[in-house]
Amino acid sequence: MQQWFCSLLLTGGLRPGILAEGCCRPYSAMDLHEKIRTLPTQPGVYLYKNPEGEVIYVGKAKNLRARVRSYLLEASQANAKTGSLMREAVDIEYILVANEHEALALENNLIKERKPRFNILLRDDKTYPYVKLTLGDRYPKIFVTRRLRKDGSAYYGPYFPGNLAYRVVELIHRSFLLPSCKVDLSRYHPRACLQYYIHRCLGPCVEGLTSPDAYRNAVRDAQLFLEGRHNELERSLTARMGAAAEAEQFEAAARLRDQLSTVRQITEKQRIATAEQSDDADVFGYHFEDGSLAVNLFHMRGGKIVDRREFFWEDLPAIMDPAEMDKVKRDADAADITAEADPDGTRDFDAGLVFSALLKQLYIDQNYVPRTILVPVDFSDRDALAALLTERTGHRIELAVPQRGEKRSLVDLAGQNAKQSHMQRFRVLEPSRKAIQEALADTLMLPELPRRIECFDISHIQGAETVASLVVWEDGKMNKSAYRKFKIQTVAGVDDFASMREVVHRRYQRLKDEDKPMPSLVLIDGGLGQLHAAADALEELGFTSQPLASIAKREEVIYLYGNEDEPVVLDRRSPVLHLVQLIRDESHRFAVGYHRQRRAMRDRESALLDIAGVGTQTRQRLLTHFGSLRDIQQATVESLAAVVSARTAQSIWQHFHVKEKPAEKDAELTNLRAEKRDALKVL
Repeated sequence: MQQWFCSLLLTGGLRPGILAEGCCRPYSAMDLHEKIRTLPTQPGVYLYKNPEGEVIYVGKAKNLRARVRSYLLEASQANAKTGSLMREAVDIEYILVANEHEALALENNLIKERKPRFNILLRDDKTYPYVKLTLGDRYPKIFVTRRLRKDGSAYYGPYFPGNLAYRVVELIHRSFLLPSCKVDLSRYHPRACLQYYIHRCLGPCVEGLTSPDAYRNAVRDAQLFLEGRHNELERSLTARMGAAAEAEQFEAAARLRDQLSTVRQITEKQRIATAEQSDDADVFGYHFEDGSLAVNLFHMRGGKIVDRREFFWEDLPAIMDPAEMDKVKRDADAADITAEADPDGTRDFDAGLVFSALLKQLYIDQNYVPRTILVPVDFSDRDALAALLTERTGHRIELAVPQRGEKRSLVDLAGQNAKQSHMQRFRVLEPSRKAIQEALADTLMLPELPRRIECFDISHIQGAETVASLVVWEDGKMNKSAYRKFKIQTVAGVDDFASMREVVHRRYQRLKDEDKPMPSLVLIDGGLGQLHAAADALEELGFTSQPLASIAKREEVIYLYGNEDEPVVLDRRSPVLHLVQLIRDESHRFAVGYHRQRRAMRDRESALLDIAGVGTQTRQRLLTHFGSLRDIQQATVESLAAVVSARTAQSIWQHFHVKEKPAEKDAELTNLRAEKRDALKVL
């Protein structure tokens, strides 16, 4: 355990050498109260553990002994959640650090790593997109992503509102011609995709379409643009444009001229905006009711609110700070407040503790932190957190609790919106269609609000009568007139992946031939295998930028093509998840219905083909005349003879009626035997 904690400290970014000798000290023999009394008085992090050895709570303190001993006070254990913690905890471990800043960072790392159930964990958070430039590749690409990784790539952002990242990538496609497709650029391909021919890509996938130097210049230009070094980029483009013109490479010079014009326009807009800007700020507000909490975060950039985030918690596992709990109890005693006066347990709710945990998990280890953070309540380690963020970002971070004026008005506005969010979340109000579209576009990283979603599903029994369905969600409702059925034609046996590839290819080959628009999203009922099969079909047709996703049945996890390693796990109450499930279930219902229809037709056809003298054409004439297999079974010989020959009519009638005679004979034999037994009994 000691080895694990020390390695975690090093991977969490703490400086080696800050731990005192023997700082990681597991206990086993002593009573928990005795262990607490032996804690040192230095700064550090403490971890409560249950009988199974699981870490159930992580906290930090400037003085470990004083903080942890406060949990033993009667006033502290009067809090329901703190009392539950102390009843469950049987062991404690601690880690010494150099100062409170290190304690804050280590506490944040341990909470994210161990996810203790008594800590306040960041849930239902939407992550903002970054622009990713894959500098480690031979030919770097540019993507939108929501997860930062140590993979040698350069990340720029975060961008909010979320669609800003897509607009930036689109601008880079148009101006610098860097691709974001899934084509393997580690080798050359026989032909380029559509993006090259519409002048959105330099074509590094085909040998000879671009040179390494030209591609390297485009990557360098994109880096300068993303880093905001527009003056340097402008000088570079101007020099290269002049050189190209002197060399009479007029097409290259024209392209550089267009890039230069784009950069100058953006630079001019930013100069105008900067003159009107104030410092960036994040503003928090909250609403707590009936044990549920909603927090709203407003992102203000340039003096304007550009986006909002929402956080939700149910049955908060909040542990009130023991010192705060003692103060609350003294105040309650002074006011003669009884437990009955607080039926909802509001006095057990510590908003300061919530914001302390929330801000640590939001801002520690983030690349960008705004200069001003406004919160509605104070908390004990506010100054320490502000100092830590200032140290890590390199500029002063103001973490303020405004009491009056314009800043307090912003906090109150965030609180009012948090109340509305709480009502929509926990009082189950149906969100508007546009709200769902916006949430869907943000969650599934769509470049625009979705108007049309097409969903595919495959249905069969052991590979027999394999069929596929296509259902369509359009403008907020299912468009049943646009549903389509597919009979799989090229796949034999059980192969869902090949079946999905065939049906997706057939569907969008037809749209391509008819020059019809693609849907906002292609949704696949299945896991990663079906998703990649559909992606292969779309790539063959040249639709490399088509938004594509799949939803797995059991886990209810959504996979986005291009971000498969970052599956979207939504809360079970999420309206986005409900919408995706609705479309998926409708696709499954439609596929199963068509499969049953095909199976019934197969059974009907095989029943007639088993009759001597009945072939395919005769079967078709009979079904056309009588309408169904049941009517053929009930027809007389004379009726059948009106459609087929007399001999065939007799064969058909006997096939359906003569089989009953053996059963009748068996019944007569049974009756005779029963009569004989009765006669013997009489004798």
